Amino acid sequence: MQNNHIHQYFEQVQTIAGLIDKQQIESLANELINLRERNGRLFLLGVGGSAANCSHAVNDFRKLCGIETYAPTDNVSELTARINDEGWDGALAGWLIGSKLKAKDAIFILSVGGGNAEKKVSVNLIKAIDLAKEKKAKIFGIVGRDGGYTKMTGDVVVLVPVVDDRLVTPHSEAFQAVIWHCLVSHPALQIQATKW
Repeated sequence: MQNNHIHQYFEQVQTIAGLIDKQQIESLANELINLRERNGRLFLLGVGGSAANCSHAVNDFRKLCGIETYAPTDNVSELTARINDEGWDGALAGWLIGSKLKAKDAIFILSVGGGNAEKKVSVNLIKAIDLAKEKKAKIFGIVGRDGGYTKMTGDVVVLVPVVDDRLVTPHSEAFQAVIWHCLVSHPALQIQATKW
């Protein structure tokens, strides 16, 4: 029944909001403040619905927080040229190499699963993370499920708790937005108020 689904869905939203690790979000805010202070750049990486979230988050971190921020998925010409010439698995890492990723920079993964090499899921994120580790850049994330490779290897990664296996994707992607909006409105991080 539709009404039952709607009721359960919003009950789950309340449960997730109660369970989420707020200290990890505070740690992420502090890391982003440090990133800005060292003039580091932030690269947001995600695929599917998370790629769309990256695009929105780029705007917010740039405009509201004064952090130089980019997402490779915002440039469809370069992204698809890299996919065509270098393959999907290496496209994001190739883009980061082209952007001259440095130790003072950070990548920020938005993903439902966080990458899983064994299952060959989001290998492009895994290769980007490996490059960031090699360059000694920070690795941040907001992920669902068990967090995958991002949670296992990242510096500060917020895990969206799983309360219903059938709804991992919608809850994970929705809470990516909730968490990044919490960050960009954090009084210590935000430097420009929103219009409304």
